[in-house]
This record gives sequence, structure tokens and C-alpha cells, in this order.
Amino acid sequence: MSKLNSSGAVNILLVPLILVVILLFGAAGFGIWAFTSRADYKNNSDKKAAAAAQEARQAQEVTDAAKYAEEIKQPYDSYIGPAAFGNITVNYPKTWSAYVVENERGNTPVSAYFQPKTVPSVADPDNTFALRVELVQTTYQSVLDQFKARLDKGVATIQPYTLAKVPSVVGSRIEGQITERKQGTMVVLPLRNMTLKIWTESNDFKGDLDTHILPNLSFVP
Repeated sequence: MSKLNSSGAVNILLVPLILVVILLFGAAGFGIWAFTSRADYKNNSDKKAAAAAQEARQAQEVTDAAKYAEEIKQPYDSYIGPAAFGNITVNYPKTWSAYVVENERGNTPVSAYFQPKTVPSVADPDNTFALRVELVQTTYQSVLDQFKARLDKGVATIQPYTLAKVPSVVGSRIEGQITERKQGTMVVLPLRNMTLKIWTESNDFKGDLDTHILPNLSFVP
């Protein structure tokens, strides 16, 4: 009968012990990895949540600021022109200033400049204005003819236009290069034997023109 010596018994017991130790170390390593991964995920999640909350706050602040900027423009201030020239009525944001020159005997009976806060020098051709209003002693067709070259070049477009408060008068809306040096939007309307021009010299104020100025502008045909 063969006998298992003490060395063989130790060898047989040593293998399971090594396996158990390896499994323990593996389990411990997995536990540490899982804990670290969970901690990293939580930290990253917290950072992402904080960043998302900050972005949401900033977006809301921008929205609130834009809403406030629009709300403080009302109620409007008004300019009403001479009765002899159609009582041109311009309602403009109260946060704007106006500079108006009336010359009933000149070729331009009304020349008005409007700008947020203060009106810069009207003598400097490089200044751009949020809103210009002019009544000129020139026929409607003659004024439109001044834009023919720009329309032919494709640097400006034209389409029929009527004011909401004066629907009986059909004029034109010109967009693009409204002068040799300025981009914007201009509405040209016949007023008796004269022509009324309303325009912005910067596309930055096109929204104000369409939202605040044109819907509220009127005159007596």
C-alpha cells in the first residue's frame, strides 16, 4: 500500500490556498476599481450637473435681459410732424432720443434722427442711426429711380409695402445697400405730391423697425 508523505500533502493543500489568495486579491482589486470608477462617475456627474445648471442660469439671464430691454422701450415717445405735411406720427422707444429739423419752406420739410440714448452728430456722414425719417419735396417715382442702379446690380431688393395704420397708401420696401455706404431697410411712401422715407442705417435695428416703428407709424394722406 502506497503512502502519501508529508511533502505531497502540503503540495495538494498549497494549490487551493494559492487559488483562494488569487481570488481574494482579484475581488479586492475589482472592488477598488469599482469604487474608484463610481467615485469618478459621481464626481464627473456632479461637475456636469453643475455646468449644466450654470449654462441654464446664464441662458435664462440672457433671455431675461433681452425681455427687459424690450419692455423698457414702452410706452413710446412720439414725434408728430406739421399738419401741413400730413401730421406724420412716429412712435419710437422711450429709451431713444430724437433730433428733428422742420423746414416748411425747404426741399426737406421734415428730417428726423433717432438713436438709443443720445443722438450723435448729424453732420458726420460716418455716423449711423437706428432710425431716420425724411419727408422730401420729390415725387415718389423720382425717389425710387435713385435706387435703380443698386437694384440692377442686385445689392438691394424691392417689394410693395403698406403701413398697418395707412393701408390705402402703397409704397415700397427696399432692403440691402440703401445708400452708397450703408446697409439697412428703407420704406418709401407717397404722401400727396411728396415722398416719405423711413429707414434704418444698420441691420442691427431692423427688429426695432419692424416691431416698434412701422406698425405704429401713421400720417394723413
